[in-house]
Amino acid sequence: MHIFTPIDVAQRAGNKYLGVLVAAKFARYINDFPRDRSLEEKKLTTRSLESLTGGDLSYRLVRRRRQET
Repeated sequence: MHIFTPIDVAQRAGNKYLGVLVAAKFARYINDFPRDRSLEEKKLTTRSLESLTGGDLSYRLVRRRRQET
């Protein structure tokens, strides 16, 4: 099992908090796809952290719009 340190995640995402948020969002995204659960080897969060630290996952930040009242 590979251990992801905060330094590994921060190198790819800018900071460790943003890296964890990106990896969690990607894990939820790949959870929506149908798959054979009997062949599942790794957890989705592990797969998403591997994609992030390996450079396979790219993302962009989108600014939140202000709500007009």
